[in-house]
Amino acid sequence: MELWCVHAGGVDPHPVEALEGLLARPDGFVWLDVATWDDAAEDVLTRVCGAHPRVVAACRQRNHVPTGHAYPSHVFLVLHTPVAGDAGHVHLLELDQLVGRRWLVSVHGPVNPAVDPQQALVETESVRRRIEEGRFAPASPAELSHALGSAVVRRQRELVGEVAERLPDLEQEAMAGDFRRPELLLERLFLVRHELVTVRTMAAQSHDVMTRIGSLDRMVPETDRALARDLADQFEVLRSFADGEREFLRGVIELYQTRVTTTMTLAMERLAVIAAVTLPVTALASIYGMNVIVNDSTRIPQLLLVLLVMASVSGLLLRWTKKQGWW
Repeated sequence: MELWCVHAGGVDPHPVEALEGLLARPDGFVWLDVATWDDAAEDVLTRVCGAHPRVVAACRQRNHVPTGHAYPSHVFLVLHTPVAGDAGHVHLLELDQLVGRRWLVSVHGPVNPAVDPQQALVETESVRRRIEEGRFAPASPAELSHALGSAVVRRQRELVGEVAERLPDLEQEAMAGDFRRPELLLERLFLVRHELVTVRTMAAQSHDVMTRIGSLDRMVPETDRALARDLADQFEVLRSFADGEREFLRGVIELYQTRVTTTMTLAMERLAVIAAVTLPVTALASIYGMNVIVNDSTRIPQLLLVLLVMASVSGLLLRWTKKQGWW
């Protein structure tokens, strides 16, 4: 755990043991960041912050959907940031926040072993760096929480931007019309769509959560509700961006699938022509080669007649398939 005192002059680090003394100070507010959950963090949330048992349980375990609850002494938020993994997988990094009147506790949820643990600290470190450099001076824990939420929005937007940069190359490959291995390109297209759907879902759920917090006029002050509504707008804009990129990608997928299907249909028609032409020839050859027809020697007139019949039948079938437009 790391403890900072945020005041008009910036931010100062303090040992965790100084938490209660800092809360008694009349100036500034306290920011406690819990990188890894442990018994000490649970004791602080329960004894010092007076967190609800369900809030403590939510901070202890992984939460797969964003959450927002308001209590008399604080507001509890769960947001997620995306990290692109291998094979189109998107890891969800959880950031829990308890926003009180004079304190804010940020709790980083469990991290997948495949993800660098430093990825979970990007938002908190960037906001703290802005405060240290004097580029951001939050006057309340709600303003600090708003900055953390905005950092989450930027992280989600970055993933949408990365996908948007890959779309032109995928579109060119789809338009090139190389259908020798269509499954490879289709797999890449669907994996990219999966990334967009994941970010879009996170943005939509986060928007609903912040909209709910912005409407709790009996438990949340108006200034804090205005910040929540601003975050809801940011998530809504991001969802609109993700929807636009997803629609464009869906058009590329449908175009490529249509061209692949058309190519396969033409191939099947040509195979049908070949089968129709060779079927009567094969039938005559099979019958003529049966053991019930026994000849001591090759009979040239009969052989020529059979070959003529085969050629005539094949020619008639080719003419009929041509009229049908099969080739």
